[in-house]
Amino acid sequence: MSVALFVALVVAGMAAVIAPLARRPIAWPADPPDDRDDVARAVSSLRDLEFARAAGTIAAVDYARLRATLERDAFARRSDEPRSAAPVRTLLAAALIAGVIAVVAAVTLPRSAGDRAPGETITGTVPRTIDLASLEARARALPNDIPTQLALAEAYVQASRPADAIARYQAVLGRDPTNISALDGLALILVASGSNDGAITAADKVLALRPRDSDALFVKGLALYNKKDWNGALDVWTVYLDVGQFHSASDMVRALYADAKAKAGG
Repeated sequence: MSVALFVALVVAGMAAVIAPLARRPIAWPADPPDDRDDVARAVSSLRDLEFARAAGTIAAVDYARLRATLERDAFARRSDEPRSAAPVRTLLAAALIAGVIAVVAAVTLPRSAGDRAPGETITGTVPRTIDLASLEARARALPNDIPTQLALAEAYVQASRPADAIARYQAVLGRDPTNISALDGLALILVASGSNDGAITAADKVLALRPRDSDALFVKGLALYNKKDWNGALDVWTVYLDVGQFHSASDMVRALYADAKAKAGG
């Protein structure tokens, strides 16, 4: 539906641009005549004419006639040259080609863009599917391909298999101990499963590398809230609300922040 709407808008836009051109041809822009060039040439010709007269190589009658002609042509404005009409068919063809390119880009780029595995093409190689069988097969074939391992961990989360997701995140961290995505994912699973201390540990590792990471700030604040450390949660969430106003959990944090503030007696 969105593609059809996009195509309709492109066609309507082309019609709005081309229709006026078809009704009244528009001339291509042309540079105005440069009078200074004519004057300069006339002055040079007059100088040559004066030299010829002084040298006696031209008759007085011819001198007078040529001088009058040069002066008239130099200072009389010439009529503008006729300007050719813009080729409407060329404009229409160009607009159609641009429209086709835009449609192809709108349809194909979202599917091809994405994360890419190391050493592979920029169009994206990490599967964007939750087909666990395909992801698991790819992960087995590419055990060192961290983007694929992270995609499989995310698929396990979506499939409500937290234990498998934790194992996958830990495998990634075994190869890359400072991987932000794995640490954030692990922290989120731990806080959701009630392992608040483990979630805080994972979040702190992220915050040591990226102090204003919205995911880590959210998880750590939530873990502290679950532990009834109201002031600790308020301190973390104050930073979160400053940097994560567009974070997916910001509305929930505002409500919990107000509750923690009330319970802390603030």
